[in-house]
Amino acid sequence: MRRARALARHGIHFLDVGVSGGPSGARGGACLMVGGDRKIFTRYERLFSDLSAAPSLITTPHKEHTNKLEIVGMSSKRRPHGSYAYVGRSGAGHFVKMVHNGIEYGMMQSIGEGFEIMKESKFRLPLKKVADLYNKGSVIESRLMEWLAKAFGAHGEDLKNISGVVAHSGEGLWTVKIAKELGVPVKVIKDALDFRLKSKGNPSYTGQVISALRNQFGGHHVRKVSME
Repeated sequence: MRRARALARHGIHFLDVGVSGGPSGARGGACLMVGGDRKIFTRYERLFSDLSAAPSLITTPHKEHTNKLEIVGMSSKRRPHGSYAYVGRSGAGHFVKMVHNGIEYGMMQSIGEGFEIMKESKFRLPLKKVADLYNKGSVIESRLMEWLAKAFGAHGEDLKNISGVVAHSGEGLWTVKIAKELGVPVKVIKDALDFRLKSKGNPSYTGQVISALRNQFGGHHVRKVSME
């Protein structure tokens, strides 16, 4: 919002755009959350449509490949994760992205905890097979589960070369801070944030799962566990 006001004094329009999808989204269609002057968004909407589309659809005329429902653009032919939306006035795009990342913290935490329970059980479960199974028709089917299966395939189910110390990029902390200001309880997100902050002194398999997921979807650096 501060930047939008400062730039407006010089006749420059500013749209804030939260982006989700990681490297695969950049290549195959990202999720874009746009805030700012709606008239400016409308003027440049084709840009967001193209950025959120699969590459093979980028040159297709906007009205032919976009099934727009009021403020949301999504192609019925596009890969399902490519989308964009105008979400409100200046600052709204980045705000929605911040909350998105807070939600992501909680989702990843629960996946990590669930798979640590299975790893420590007496059943000697095939964790990659379980992740693949969960991702085919179950209620918790998700891209996160898909990425976890890929991580197991790349690093093994014990994730022994993946650090149990989980980094954080700030959005979870900001979400918790704003929630406190608004009087909204966010126990799941706060617990997930606290876990990351404490993981440096208490690495765990849950932390390894979360680190592996962060590497899969965002290319975040994965600290290797010392083998000495």
